[in-house]
Amino acid sequence: MPFVSPLSAPALATARPQDAPPGATTRARPAVVLALIAAGGLAAISLWWYGTPAIHGLGDWLTNAGRVTGLLAGYGVVVLVALMARLPPLERGIGADRLARWHAMGGRYTVGLIVAHALLIIWGYAVSAHTTVVSQTKTLLVSYPDVLAATAGGLLLAGVGISSARAARRRLRYETWYYLHFYTYLAVALAFSHQFASGAEFISSLPARIAWGGMYAAVAAAIGWYRFVTPARQAVRHRLRVAAVEPEAPGVVSVVIAGRHLDELRAESGHFFRWRFLTRGLWWVSSPYSLSAAPRPDRLRITVKALGDHSSALAGLRPGTPVLAEGPYGALTGAARRRRKVLLIAGGVGITPLRALFETLPADPGDITLIYRASDDRDVVFRRELEQLARQRRSRLWFATGRRAELGADPLAPAVLLANVPGLARHDVYLCGPPGMTAAVIRSLRTAGVPRRQIHRESFAF
Repeated sequence: MPFVSPLSAPALATARPQDAPPGATTRARPAVVLALIAAGGLAAISLWWYGTPAIHGLGDWLTNAGRVTGLLAGYGVVVLVALMARLPPLERGIGADRLARWHAMGGRYTVGLIVAHALLIIWGYAVSAHTTVVSQTKTLLVSYPDVLAATAGGLLLAGVGISSARAARRRLRYETWYYLHFYTYLAVALAFSHQFASGAEFISSLPARIAWGGMYAAVAAAIGWYRFVTPARQAVRHRLRVAAVEPEAPGVVSVVIAGRHLDELRAESGHFFRWRFLTRGLWWVSSPYSLSAAPRPDRLRITVKALGDHSSALAGLRPGTPVLAEGPYGALTGAARRRRKVLLIAGGVGITPLRALFETLPADPGDITLIYRASDDRDVVFRRELEQLARQRRSRLWFATGRRAELGADPLAPAVLLANVPGLARHDVYLCGPPGMTAAVIRSLRTAGVPRRQIHRESFAF
């Protein structure tokens, strides 16, 4: 296999390899976060348990099942919003990729709970009132304004959930999908008053109202602080501007962004920011792009492939364009490392965060291997930089280019990886690429004996 020989070379004019910066943000542990979410769910059920007398008859059972599912749905909405509030401990400890998967899974459960809540309450009320389900539905919608508002909110949440389904995402532009999700906030606002106006757990209990309202207020405050106040403060402090736009490969450009005091951001190789370029046609969209080089005190670099309207327009940016940046985010950093030896596997433009890690991960000669998979030699980005880094750091580099039909075998199959990466099971593996390739490589790594906890991945699909 064509590995670049680890020979000496002149040093690149980039940052020196280093560990995480001092004072880095606390990172949450996934198991702890999941335990806290589960504990919150149990606390929500306890509100029903302590406020419910004896249950008698089918109507009462159905109604109380509706109350429980309603409480869990109300709690689930808060969890969903909190997961996407861009809290630094979550973003850096769990990673945006995993948070997005949790959010998607939780969204399906929450929408299911909302539907179950509505059906069970209507059915239970109808049984108790000895009327039909249709008649009871009309009564609830016409006689209780908060129920009508909550119904509208539930329909909005269902619509957002449908837009997030895999089949729908493939047909949506990122910009459309991004703005559809803002309706989540409207849906939460519409449903909130219904919980206090109709929820038996809150009507008669001031402590329950304070605790429940405080939970919503805390998440709202976190969103306001981390998604609006913090980016504004960073914009004033760091004064980010486009310094240069450099072509890297067909349809791929690097955007160099200059600013002041950028070391205060505590960005690390592997991190990404959500970038907003303040120019016509781009200012209204915030898109995530990874750092493609080690962060420096006066500049950052991202590298973008033209995959949509926003990414295609970046090639036309002019030097001096103001930039807003939210971040840094992501858990694909050196903090995830547990082993001395590291294997980096990139697919296509997924090379961007791995190129930065290839530059900065502390390592002795031979400890780091980078495999770069591309369907064509012309699609390889940073070839010269990667070759120079490999020689400078005495690391191994393999460009696995060509379509599988041309190669005759999968260059990332378990047997190939085992043959070319000695001691593969003792490596930490960092992986970034298209979803299909990422899933296939994880299967190969697991077959080759790499423990799941040593596989760290980042997906750039929305």
